[in-house]
Amino acid sequence: MESIKKRTSARWKQASIPYLFTMPWIIGFLAFTLGPLIFSLIISFYEWPVIGQKTFIGLANYKEMFTSDPLFWTSLTVTLKFAALFVPLNIIVALLLAMLLNQNVKGSGIFRTAFYLPSVISGVALAMIWAWVFDGEYGILNYILSVFGIEGPKWLISTTWAPVAMVIASLWGQGTMMLIFLAGLKNIPKDMYEASSIDGAGKWKQFTRITLPMLSPTILFNLITTIIAAFQQLTLALVMTGGGPTNSTYFYAMYMYENAFKYSKMGYSSANAWFMFAIVLALTMLVFKSSSAWVYYEGEMKHGKR
Repeated sequence: MESIKKRTSARWKQASIPYLFTMPWIIGFLAFTLGPLIFSLIISFYEWPVIGQKTFIGLANYKEMFTSDPLFWTSLTVTLKFAALFVPLNIIVALLLAMLLNQNVKGSGIFRTAFYLPSVISGVALAMIWAWVFDGEYGILNYILSVFGIEGPKWLISTTWAPVAMVIASLWGQGTMMLIFLAGLKNIPKDMYEASSIDGAGKWKQFTRITLPMLSPTILFNLITTIIAAFQQLTLALVMTGGGPTNSTYFYAMYMYENAFKYSKMGYSSANAWFMFAIVLALTMLVFKSSSAWVYYEGEMKHGKR
């Protein structure tokens, strides 16, 4: 009987070892992700100042957001316009860089490091650099344009050019997406290109008939993460323009940030955050729904499912 208890105890200890190793992650997830997420949903139904009395107000925060807060619609419109440029441009630039780095040339590792390096630099530091680059009078970009006889615009104080400057600056930090595309390109069998070349396919046909279909799962992943990143954009506008001029770069994330930390309306800001979550969730589901028409999975083809 005692030997059975010892064996049972030994098995229980052995079975618990994986959970002990994952316990730090589980604790961190509960304390810093799931816990705050649930808490933010709860306080979105309250008038919750940082200091003062908390009052339950039901759906009043959501009603105010939709009916009597013009900054809500302004920030949402600005963010949707930004996302319409940010998402496709980031994916295209990252894919082009990955294809360039996929070439077997001497020193390609140096170029990979150089292109990825901006992704590990502080977002505030990058924003300050770009603020100098886009400075209307002393910026290096307008200086370069003046060398060619072109008068550059007042980038950060123009309602037309400030959003464009945000998009250009955002392209600087897509090294992670580039590496994901590069990994996807490395997984495409080279014999597919060799066979297509024998059949007379040119570079463009190889790109459209082989590269894009084989990369489509990677494109799906990057598309979803880029949509999420577009709605979370804050640092560039906060440092470079402060949301101006005339709210032309007043992103939705800045709107939430100011409601929480400038106006101390934590409950209202939480309601803003949950609405953004709903938008991102809806867009993600839409992308997943459409993926059956354009995402290619080799395993499904082998089993005759597509």
